[in-house]
Amino acid sequence: MDEALRALSDAVLAIAAERSVDPVLQRLVDTARELADARYAAIGIPDGDGGFATFLTSGMTDAQYEALGELPRTHGLLGAMLESPEAQRYPNIQEHPRFEGWPSAHPNMRSFLGVPIVSREHVAGAFYLTDKRGGPRALFTDGDEELIRLLAAHAAIAIENAQLHERSRELSTIEERKRLARELHDSVTQTLFSILLTAEAAASLVASDPDRARAELDQLQALTQAAMDEMRSLIFELRPAELETDGLAGALRKHVDVLRRLHPQRIELELNGDTRLPPELERGLLRIAQEALANALRHAGASRVDVELRANGSRIEVSVADDGCGFEPEEAAARSRRLGLTSMRERAEALGGRLSIDSEPGRGTTVTLEVERGGRRPVCQSES
Repeated sequence: MDEALRALSDAVLAIAAERSVDPVLQRLVDTARELADARYAAIGIPDGDGGFATFLTSGMTDAQYEALGELPRTHGLLGAMLESPEAQRYPNIQEHPRFEGWPSAHPNMRSFLGVPIVSREHVAGAFYLTDKRGGPRALFTDGDEELIRLLAAHAAIAIENAQLHERSRELSTIEERKRLARELHDSVTQTLFSILLTAEAAASLVASDPDRARAELDQLQALTQAAMDEMRSLIFELRPAELETDGLAGALRKHVDVLRRLHPQRIELELNGDTRLPPELERGLLRIAQEALANALRHAGASRVDVELRANGSRIEVSVADDGCGFEPEEAAARSRRLGLTSMRERAEALGGRLSIDSEPGRGTTVTLEVERGGRRPVCQSES
């Protein structure tokens, strides 16, 4: 039993590190099968409408799983496990009064152990384990049930945490998309209005002044190209960054590579130090860097932008510097609304970081964010 508890502890620690729901569920069902020494296992999360929102298995071959077709319904013995917080064990599942059979491709199963996953006093899902290893007469034991009950208690917390994390990511994405949608609407509306006026001017000059009409058409072409570039840039920002696989440095490198293809400005990127950080911190740093880059490329009139990511011990620093027109610090309040500086400050504050904006007319702008590797330690912000 001690060895089983150690295995359970190791599994729980591994599951706690997962941030997405499906990987958490797959680890849970694999762990349950190993702990109970079952041939097959499944975990089901009901959708509240007579079906399963998720139903993952362990022990089945890919061919067996694919042959089952769509997700099962919450009826029969599967549904029985969702009606009570009590575990159930049977020597032969096929003799249970609620057994309703299974598809022809389904493996033949006998011994059964079912343990509900109880969260906030309601059954949020269930473990289903069948065919205890050790021969046709092997049955699940009290010890097996106790282990899976312990796992189910941890599973309820792990599933809820993963769901909350995914919801948080969804809300962050929605917030970011709303901001970009507003920016896309404002910038493209202005450009389209300019295109309309230029087209009307060219049309009125065709007969009376062909040379001026030709000049207006050249301007129309330039405005159209600018609108296309603006839309491509904003649409790219809508794409989710691959932070989980690439890390902050990799995601930033990819972002800069795409911006180099969309904008004529020279963009330099320098990465220094080990920059693999907690996911929330990486996401916040990337968003601030993206917004500062967008400002420099669209509004600063810069010919060069330098991006640097530095990691020195516990301190992380991201800076975006341009050689554009710059602005007076006194204008910061008005520019904050126009350039999203308020959004960057709020993100920095949420990370426990310090955002500084150093700018002067004719000498460009440098946006710098400093934050501790662990994040979440508030630091005063400043602007010069």
